[in-house]
Amino acid sequence: MLLLKEVAVQHLVTSEAELEALYGQPAGAAVIKEIPHISEHYRRFIEVSPFVVLATSGPEGLDCTPRGDPAGFVRVVDSKTVMIPDRRGNNRIDTLRNIVRDPRIALLFLIPGIGRTLRINGRAAISVDPELCASFTMENKVPRSVIIVTAESVYTQCPKALVRSHLWDASRHLAENALPSSGTMMKALQAEFDAETYDREYPQRLKETIY
Repeated sequence: MLLLKEVAVQHLVTSEAELEALYGQPAGAAVIKEIPHISEHYRRFIEVSPFVVLATSGPEGLDCTPRGDPAGFVRVVDSKTVMIPDRRGNNRIDTLRNIVRDPRIALLFLIPGIGRTLRINGRAAISVDPELCASFTMENKVPRSVIIVTAESVYTQCPKALVRSHLWDASRHLAENALPSSGTMMKALQAEFDAETYDREYPQRLKETIY
């Protein structure tokens, strides 16, 4: 009997030609919808989205991080440019570290209740211009920097993934206590971690540090 590893190796797809033979070529709307700029319809999508996922690449590998704020927080400057404030976080700066070494970036915008998503692929830069940062002030807090993205490819993604996952179906949403708390997970990594105090104080800490 073949081992699982041997079976997997025997059936790996290792070339574009194999992929194209397996899936065929994209056609119709899948091709038409991809453009090198932000159309008026795509602009509207961005302006009502309160959530975007950023993907970047660096020498250590890939990074994917969520960003969220009130709808419109990603500013559409023109048909090629969007700006994203870098709000207060944990100071890991994985995304920013990647951008200064490799400007390639991918954005995925989601809108609660809407099945379609919007994708932007392009290049990013980080600005610390005082006036620009100040223009993104939220609750009297100015972001330390602003990510400026130049779009190279923009297109919508069909809703199949969100429909299959029932992502916006409230009847399928889990209660927060259905999963281990953050404190519990960290205590599993470090035995002396005070999970109870961490979890108890987190709601107030979130209010004080969200911006």
